[in-house]
Amino acid sequence: MKKILITGKDSYIGTNFKKYLEQYPDDYYVEELDVRNESWKEFDFSQFDVVYHVAGIAHMKEIKENEQLYYTVNRDLALYIANKAKKQGVHQFIFMSSMSVYGLIYSKEKITQNTACQPNTYYGKSKYEAEQLLNDLNDSEFKVCIVRPPMVYGEDSPGNLTKLLKAVRKFHIFPTINNQRSSITIGKLCQEIRNYIDKGINGIYLPQDDEYMCTVNIVKKKMQNEQVKVIYISIFNPVIRFMIGKNKLITKCFGDLKYEE
Repeated sequence: MKKILITGKDSYIGTNFKKYLEQYPDDYYVEELDVRNESWKEFDFSQFDVVYHVAGIAHMKEIKENEQLYYTVNRDLALYIANKAKKQGVHQFIFMSSMSVYGLIYSKEKITQNTACQPNTYYGKSKYEAEQLLNDLNDSEFKVCIVRPPMVYGEDSPGNLTKLLKAVRKFHIFPTINNQRSSITIGKLCQEIRNYIDKGINGIYLPQDDEYMCTVNIVKKKMQNEQVKVIYISIFNPVIRFMIGKNKLITKCFGDLKYEE
């Protein structure tokens, strides 16, 4: 039986992963640890095989006043926990990083393992700096596994897709632009993390769904399921295409951004 400690109690990803593994009670023991205060420093990590670190700051408006908070939580806390895990005999440390380390909100080229990381937000920079520090801890006895998922979505997920769907429900209108973006359902992400744990591997991984997301198709499917009437129009498509790369919100909604298959 694999014993897994999720550092980051009540997080969307961590909680869903714990629920996912409950269907395999003979194979995994899972515990969540709250790391928002100092009490985690007294916790005994030695009973666990794997630490899955999901704690972090995300979906917060970036202003100068909270810059240090990103580095304190996303970088420094991850390193402190990893060092403790290594010293207490944990064999694998899985770090939840992000596609944001590439510094791209759209690209005509697919992202690969060889694409340069050039983060340009506090979130992306703090995650990338954490990756570099954690990699220094990797060795034959302590496997550091870094996961860079694209947008994670699912029921009650936080983030941009949920905000977009809320806007569609309010205005009942949406453009028909076809785009391709890498994304991953929370269920698929849980499967991939389980696979990394079963194999006990290290390295950098770019998990995604089997098919790229088209924003308008996701909106149509969701609104049909909810029986919400929406008018889909193409009249604004030329203007929206022109604004891709110039306006951040439009680019995130309708620009292409994808990992290689």
